Amino acid sequence: MHDRVNGTRRRLALLGALSPSLALTQRAHSAPEQQLLPGGGGAVLAELGYRQVQLASGPLQRQASENHALLMNLDEDSLLRPFRLRAGLPAPGTDLGGWYDTDAFAPGATFGQWMSALCRYHAISGAAATRAKVQRLVAAYAASIEPQGKFYRHNRFPAYIYDKLVGGLLDAHRHAQDDGALPALTRTTRAAAPYLPAHAMPHGEAIKPGDDFSKHAWDESYTLAENQFFAWRETGDAQYYARARRFLYDEFFAALAAGHNALPGKHAYSHANSLSSAAQAYLTLGSPMYLRAAQNGFAMIDAQSFATGGWGPNEHFVEPGSGALGASLEDQVRSFETPCGAYAHFKLTRYLLRITRDARYGDSMERVLYNTVLGALPIAPDGHAFYHSDYTRLAQKCFNDNLWPCCSGTLPMIAADYSISTCFQAADGLYVNLYVPADVSWEQGGSSCGLSIRTAYPYDSSILLILSVPNPQTFAVYLRIPAWAAGATLRVNGRGASLPAQPGSFAAIRREWRAGDRIELELPLPLRLQRVDDEHRDTVALLAGPLALMRLLDDPSSEPPRLTRADLLAARRPDPQAHEWQFALGTRTVRLRPFTDIGFERYSLYQDVRELPAEGSQA
Repeated sequence: MHDRVNGTRRRLALLGALSPSLALTQRAHSAPEQQLLPGGGGAVLAELGYRQVQLASGPLQRQASENHALLMNLDEDSLLRPFRLRAGLPAPGTDLGGWYDTDAFAPGATFGQWMSALCRYHAISGAAATRAKVQRLVAAYAASIEPQGKFYRHNRFPAYIYDKLVGGLLDAHRHAQDDGALPALTRTTRAAAPYLPAHAMPHGEAIKPGDDFSKHAWDESYTLAENQFFAWRETGDAQYYARARRFLYDEFFAALAAGHNALPGKHAYSHANSLSSAAQAYLTLGSPMYLRAAQNGFAMIDAQSFATGGWGPNEHFVEPGSGALGASLEDQVRSFETPCGAYAHFKLTRYLLRITRDARYGDSMERVLYNTVLGALPIAPDGHAFYHSDYTRLAQKCFNDNLWPCCSGTLPMIAADYSISTCFQAADGLYVNLYVPADVSWEQGGSSCGLSIRTAYPYDSSILLILSVPNPQTFAVYLRIPAWAAGATLRVNGRGASLPAQPGSFAAIRREWRAGDRIELELPLPLRLQRVDDEHRDTVALLAGPLALMRLLDDPSSEPPRLTRADLLAARRPDPQAHEWQFALGTRTVRLRPFTDIGFERYSLYQDVRELPAEGSQA
């Protein structure tokens, strides 16, 4: 068995794809491993290391810094208190409150995610204080592990919490170079194993006689496989491989792979998150079923998404053709589980983009970035966190009623992962996916190369990319051209590039590059309308480029204005730098803003329009 596992591991050195959790921080200027797709399908695009993409000043960098600071200020004894108390150990510190407490809804559930995020912030910044905090947390957590698994006894979410701890300890080993992390992982697994179900159990499966507490009723064992594959790759321990196979949600994946929409009624975030296990299973095991499941699952989610890219009103997928999205606008304020849903969405689209090189996955990631998670309210120091986006007629941003909910774990992680979502590397060059202010470094042809991205996109259509190479180098720069960007243009050093900027593709510019070469990309930001669903054809959202524009409700108690499609499409910004669009309606000025530019004002994402759309209209 040992030889067979080692042989499979050698095969995976070629076939597998490294996790964001396992990307090496020290590879700032090293060539990526070329990871081949199963079946001889070419190479997976490589993720750059966290330190290889340094975000410049802007909303992404601000959100990442806010979350880094928040985690650095969390009291360590208070973080460890649930683990110590449940193990019967002395527990200094104070309860954090909310979901996190010792006997609360999900005791210590976000601890592993916060460790992961801290490790990634260390990988980005190299901050010694961040690494030191991670190492203290790992050592103190390891000391709290009770061999009989008392922590998991009478715990609603043994699989859910264990999965987060696995990710945090793997990140601590890779990014914080913590020698105690893998031994702590072994002990964690031994303690948790008796409390894990026998197989991947769907969210909401009924409790059987003799089951411990209510763990199987709401636990998320079907999301475990991805991190178990990563643990096997990192440790070589066959138990993780066996557990990954055991928890693959094959009933769900097989249905999706066959084209059957198995989403309706299922918990939205966790089932979207499970699709990353399918993608990793494809890369690890080579079965095309898992890739088809991930691709079809994404397409089915995309087909029932709001104009923002968000999905899952009341945290559940809806029945296609039922008009449920439009109906939810009346009173369902829990429209999209934002940080958690966006985190799952980013992971899935990152996998699919790297495997297929299809620009639509980058388009979808961009839409979710600007219209959901980037507009999330910052987590308050006391644990109040932004959980759901509200798309109702009288919408408003607000904090969740509970302290430290699940989204307080995923927001710091997705903000750290903006770096690795920005660019990817192929053998022949660099793929630019997100147009955000950043400085990128990578190795090409044995030389250290750099790319500076300077832009005010998506409020400005102009994107400037400046190359830095030590000597002339021939390679390709691939630029994502969004599907909506008809009329996009490319210029290199002031001259038009020979290849067209085809919407819905990666435009390739292959040439000999010299230091200071400049690429100018112009992405027109057209206004267009998108209906909420086919059953509510006259309920539409206005979009400008990737941005969904939301109408500010100056007087929420007044009757909504009677609008036409022409009214909405007449919206303009009062000046080129404004983050607001306006149009006149009689004596009134109607104002619209993107989600990131809305505070606590009331707003409406969708508007009811009067006339039927013209033939061929998108709405």
